Amino acid sequence: MGLTGGIGAGKSTVAKVLARAGATVIDADAIAREVVEPGTRGLAELVSEFGGEILTGDGALDRPALASVAFADEASRLRLNAILHPLIGARTQEHIDAAPAGSIVVQDIPLLVEGAMGPLFHLVVVVDADEETRVSRLVGSRGLDEADARARIAAQATEDQRRAAADVWLDNSGPAGALDPAVGRLWEHRLEPFMRNLAAREAARPAPEAAVAANPDGAEGAARRLAQRLRAALGGDAAEVAAHANGAGVAATVRAAGDVTADVMADAMAERMRGAGLVRSGASRFRSADPGAPATVDVVA
Repeated sequence: MGLTGGIGAGKSTVAKVLARAGATVIDADAIAREVVEPGTRGLAELVSEFGGEILTGDGALDRPALASVAFADEASRLRLNAILHPLIGARTQEHIDAAPAGSIVVQDIPLLVEGAMGPLFHLVVVVDADEETRVSRLVGSRGLDEADARARIAAQATEDQRRAAADVWLDNSGPAGALDPAVGRLWEHRLEPFMRNLAAREAARPAPEAAVAANPDGAEGAARRLAQRLRAALGGDAAEVAAHANGAGVAATVRAAGDVTADVMADAMAERMRGAGLVRSGASRFRSADPGAPATVDVVA
């Protein structure tokens, strides 16, 4: 599961609730700090690229100093990303591989939407709050002045962009703890059954409507996100992917690349379909394992 939300929305609070429920939470910001600690390959490569002036007196990374040179122009930013992204990706995978069998892995990624990473996850949960609430939190708990808080909010993805990426939308505009019951229902009625269904390779039974947090843009949005997941999971083996809303959720077709029969291609795609949250339910048919997002996908020649 990918977990994201704008600054001050309360994403970290939701991550803590999920961790208490039993999730393995992987914090992208913590990993980004970890790969550039003193003595790491990451810090050595940054120094080699940007110079010793990015270090503090005790040899640690001086983040403001790095930012001043690494974000000076687009070429420098790309060099920074070329160093950090592979290291962060490799360390993230180590954490995923170390998760206990049967775990629900939650990746807490502040810039998930900005990085267009949604299709890589079985499910994307966005935590949101209205702007005035977020500003108040940033001023009150983080000590930012109001202008800085609003500037940071404006620099991130818009609400519309987050809604387009969200399979689940959690409104955290209320007081502390008010969202906890909704997160508990999400865990019990969607995340745990989804995990069990994928492990057992069984299609989902729909969850009670009141128990599943809101899909922010309805079945058409769900169809768009399913198509994106299918393209990401299947790559060049899918010559064409189409999905649309219907009365039962989402119906999709995947046209196989190459001169093969649909059932043969379905055999080859089966494990990668699980990466898109789908399990085999016929010779060339797959169904969603997510109880909150019913879908049928047919592979066609």
